[in-house]
Amino acid sequence: MTSASAVPAPRSAAERVPDTAEIPALRSGDRLARSEFERRYALRPDLEKAELIEGIVRMPSPVSLAHSGPHAMIQGVLLVYSAFTPGVRCEDNATVRLDPDNEPQPDVLLRIEPDAGGQSRVSGDDYVEGAPELVVEIAASSTSIDLHDKLRAYRRNGVREYVVWRTQERRIDWFELVDGDYRPLPVDGEGVGRSRVFPGLRIAVAALLNGSPAEALEAVNRGIGSPEHQRFVARLAGTP
Repeated sequence: MTSASAVPAPRSAAERVPDTAEIPALRSGDRLARSEFERRYALRPDLEKAELIEGIVRMPSPVSLAHSGPHAMIQGVLLVYSAFTPGVRCEDNATVRLDPDNEPQPDVLLRIEPDAGGQSRVSGDDYVEGAPELVVEIAASSTSIDLHDKLRAYRRNGVREYVVWRTQERRIDWFELVDGDYRPLPVDGEGVGRSRVFPGLRIAVAALLNGSPAEALEAVNRGIGSPEHQRFVARLAGTP
């Protein structure tokens, strides 16, 4: 006969593992406040990506190679630039708290650290708060949310440069924020765009679209070696 002392004590409410039926559903298209979105998202570790855009939950489809390839290439370009630019950080799929209705998870972002004069910061629970200086999204086409609701949210919150790579249409749109609106940032005759927010950042648009990462890295390396990049690094460091 088993003694009473051998019977395990019942778990407290805090110790119980929640039953799946107790976890509130996080469904694409639901309208939620950001706090409730975060609560439900935290209870779903099986979900790799969910976003709140203009108060509506968005849950992207599984990532295809048509998305992951461009993602890796442009992330590589931005990562190299950040590696040689102290005070600048490159983040991949980081949750960004923009405002009460928007918590996107951009494919890639580039941000200036607050100590160097950046407009975003890292929260106590390790999320980005505020608008990063540059955001990149990989989109299927011009009908994507990235060129509509997300664009409006990024523009309104002050993301200074916004890059959208439309994979089906083989097009990269690079916008800069001017007088509260997004305007196309031009590329030169070689198909290379130059950031105005991050001096020395050169994105070889033509090379990326042609699947030539080596050529794209050559362009960013030339930018890193430029006088404008050296002046930017000195400015971030507070050097006269």
